[in-house]
Amino acid sequence: MSKHIKLFIPGPTEVSKKTLEAFASPMIGHRSKEFQALYLEVQPALQQLFYTQRPVFFSTSSAWGVMEGALRNLVQKKVLCCMNGAFSDKWFDVAVRSGKEAEKLQYPWGTPVDPTELKNRLKSGDFDAMTVIHNETSTGMMNPIFEIAEVMREFPEVSFIVDCVSSFSVLKIPFDELGIDVMLTGTQKALALPPGGALFAVSQRAMAKAEKTPARGYYFDFLEFQKNHEKAMTPSTPSISLFYALKSKLAEILNEGLENRYQRHLTMAQMTREWAQKRGFELFPKKGFESISLSCVKNNLQIDIPRLIQLLKNRFSVTIDGGYGSIKGKTFRISHMGDETPETIGRLLENIDECLEEIQKS
Repeated sequence: MSKHIKLFIPGPTEVSKKTLEAFASPMIGHRSKEFQALYLEVQPALQQLFYTQRPVFFSTSSAWGVMEGALRNLVQKKVLCCMNGAFSDKWFDVAVRSGKEAEKLQYPWGTPVDPTELKNRLKSGDFDAMTVIHNETSTGMMNPIFEIAEVMREFPEVSFIVDCVSSFSVLKIPFDELGIDVMLTGTQKALALPPGGALFAVSQRAMAKAEKTPARGYYFDFLEFQKNHEKAMTPSTPSISLFYALKSKLAEILNEGLENRYQRHLTMAQMTREWAQKRGFELFPKKGFESISLSCVKNNLQIDIPRLIQLLKNRFSVTIDGGYGSIKGKTFRISHMGDETPETIGRLLENIDECLEEIQKS
């Protein structure tokens, strides 16, 4: 096997040996009492992380499955898609492909949603659902979710659908308090688990609406998740391996303590931002809305990003990301979420410095 390259990309993130060992646990029947016990065992910790009294569902899919499923379950009239990056832009495309009426609330990449503008659009009464990505991974920008939630409280008839794929467990996102209708995440970002699973919570209001929504499909039908949850099961065959890994990771998270976890992520984000600015780089997102999960750095110094990445791989067996979508090559992204620490991020930044010095000399 080739030498492992440690991941400092925005997903999948590096998975620890301990988590991989849990992932490799022997199989059990997914309709067995053993699986039911495993399912029930992870619920309290998941509810604590989601800050909810509601069930937390598990889907053996990427988060995109639940993102599409939320549209199929909750859009009866028209959905307003808040768009300011690759993934939020794609959510609009998914809505259209799912046969839903959709409109754009479009911003330049890296620019956050304006709550006042959102409010004005919703006043039309045209919409019964809204989608927003809390942390736009493509641009390293965090939308002002608390301010957006204040607006959404004025429109209880509009389902509030939030993607927290790359912000979940990085900072507190209180599902119940914010009045979110669907909040979803994936296993492969800050949870530092292998890809292939999605976790989500659904409000009672949204569940009641789903009951009246036709053509929900089956695989992502919220009612099927609820029905199976009551039996401590999933609608379809789950990734049992991911459940074992999730159990292990949740224990680690609670052992560290949520506030300590949030502070660790904030410290790493601040370290990376300060490093970028001291080296003469600029951050891509609008000031004040930088992600805590990852840093998206403008390539304003016109460095050879592919060469930088290759040097990091060859010399230090680590890798960062060379930008995503339309800003590939114009930016680079450094992940500081999951199991990383100020020490591991500090070493990575030293490694980048050494590689940049070599590039500048040539």
